[in-house]
Amino acid sequence: MDATEKPDDSVAPAGTVIPLLDIARIMHAIPHRYPMLMIDRVEQVVLHESAIGIKNLTINESFFQGHFPGHPVMPGVLIIEAMAQTSAVLVVESLGEKAAGLLVYFMTIENAKFRKPVVPGDQLRIHVTRERRRGNVWKFKGVARVDGVDVAEATYAAMIMDK
Repeated sequence: MDATEKPDDSVAPAGTVIPLLDIARIMHAIPHRYPMLMIDRVEQVVLHESAIGIKNLTINESFFQGHFPGHPVMPGVLIIEAMAQTSAVLVVESLGEKAAGLLVYFMTIENAKFRKPVVPGDQLRIHVTRERRRGNVWKFKGVARVDGVDVAEATYAAMIMDK
């Protein structure tokens, strides 16, 4: 726990595990909606520490229509967005009901790497880990995997703000 955190920052203590969050709970936690909602469920949330987001990719995703015709590939920026949304759910679940619906704004994205294309039929598993927190600024490390193989990674910071 960082020096700026107080034990009462969350409803449940840090390290508490929430096994599965369905789409309804995700949509309660963050304001994103189709076509910008990039995660379908979140599993294994460890409050104040980590989470795993899931994105099931089908050819029906709107971005595949133009990226690229005849060779559909998920844009790297949307993989990073999926990381951010998974992190936002982690933040809201960690802070409790008072944080539901707050906005999470990118501040920095560092060391983004894209190792392999993500295509229709893939299941993207987004592993996010909190590196630190100072007030309303949280820093994360995200790694996206398909079939256990790293396809993208980045370190990023976000600020949690009221609407």
